[in-house]
Amino acid sequence: MMTRRQMLQQCGAGFGALALTGVLAEARQGDDLAPRPSPFPARAKRVIFLFMHGGPSAVDTFDYKPLLLRDSGKPLPFAKPRVVFAETTNLLRSPWEFRQHGQSGAWVSSLFPNVARHADDLAIVKSLHGSNPAHGGACLKIHTGSDTFVRPSLGAWVSYGLGTENRNLPGFITLNPTLGHGGVQNFGAGFLPAIHQATRIALPSDAKSAVSIPNATNAELSAGEQRLQLDLVRELGRLQQERTGGADAALEARIESFELAFRMQGTAPGTMDLGSESEETKRLYGLGVNPTDAFARQCLLARRFAEAGVRFIQVTHGYWDQHSELRSKHAQLAAEVDRPIAGLLCDLKARGLLEDTLVIWGGEFGRTPVAQGKDGRDHNPHGFTWWLAGGGVKGGSSHGSTDEYGFYAAEDKVHVHDLHATVLHLLGLDHLRLTFRHAGRDFRLTDVEGHVVREILA
Repeated sequence: MMTRRQMLQQCGAGFGALALTGVLAEARQGDDLAPRPSPFPARAKRVIFLFMHGGPSAVDTFDYKPLLLRDSGKPLPFAKPRVVFAETTNLLRSPWEFRQHGQSGAWVSSLFPNVARHADDLAIVKSLHGSNPAHGGACLKIHTGSDTFVRPSLGAWVSYGLGTENRNLPGFITLNPTLGHGGVQNFGAGFLPAIHQATRIALPSDAKSAVSIPNATNAELSAGEQRLQLDLVRELGRLQQERTGGADAALEARIESFELAFRMQGTAPGTMDLGSESEETKRLYGLGVNPTDAFARQCLLARRFAEAGVRFIQVTHGYWDQHSELRSKHAQLAAEVDRPIAGLLCDLKARGLLEDTLVIWGGEFGRTPVAQGKDGRDHNPHGFTWWLAGGGVKGGSSHGSTDEYGFYAAEDKVHVHDLHATVLHLLGLDHLRLTFRHAGRDFRLTDVEGHVVREILA
């Protein structure tokens, strides 16, 4: 039997819980970054996108072609594409040795000795193809699904579909993105609410300088004064809506960005403090030594942002555009990223994060197996390689293939729309249903195409 005091205590606790629920609901009302459950069970909670700007050569990295080695110097025995970016000549063998690695026996070139040790974690897609041989169009295609129109980027769609797990940090962060070849559209929100565009962080070239977000702190106003200022802005926004008789999406998104920036002041500096990492972790990524230091900082920051609940983190490296000097430049670029990428995979796995973090690696296209000049390769959107790791993919797998020389996607072809559909699927999002109504119709990342590549799912 319940006493009067026990009844009042339990009822009081219940009313308190209701009040807390109401406060939290009010705090997140209109918050486009509020976390949302995925429509079906997700294998990944977040994405780290390692973008190799410029187009690394598949036949020199992850797509071993013995016939290219045998027939180097001979003419290509079938037709080249009708539209080419530059003139090319005969077949050109890879200057790097390929070996099989792991239990899967995946072929990886000597450019990536450290990544090769993680061969059994990788799902290597060797039959990717796009539609544009120019950097600008190809970058837009790989980032937004369209090479001709302004569309939301992949990270913006993910943020829109799932929100963020940490309301004090953005849902989408891009580290050192290229501002050319598509520019801000590569990480923009397009017609989605502006809060879903990426927060851009440009890392200093000086390794000793602290990593920070410009204008993230206010040296002139205290936190209390900033809060009063933001409350006034929000009230003015409410009055504007009453005056116009409807919501102003652009104004609301801008106010949300102000609110996010205010909250980030207390969270972002600590998240970005690499000094708190152990010396062992720094060595794992290659911090503090050349040539890996710059990209190592980006990869370590990506892990810290992922750990802190950021939904989509893009890390950009380049410029893999070797129309000449392939041997020296590809070797230099691979040396800069190989150890940091392997360190990231190792660190994620050790922390139990690789299970629900999807890591994707690739460029906007590949390069031709025929030579441009004496020591170069032209752009090739017709058949190139990406790999995925963690987050529900089948490690140690290889999907699709190019022709015997590595020019065209030949078997189990994977279009860019298929790649996007697969990434969304691993996050628990149906690419057919993740839509946004704009200009009188529903739009989606994959336009009217796209199929999930189920063969690489675990």
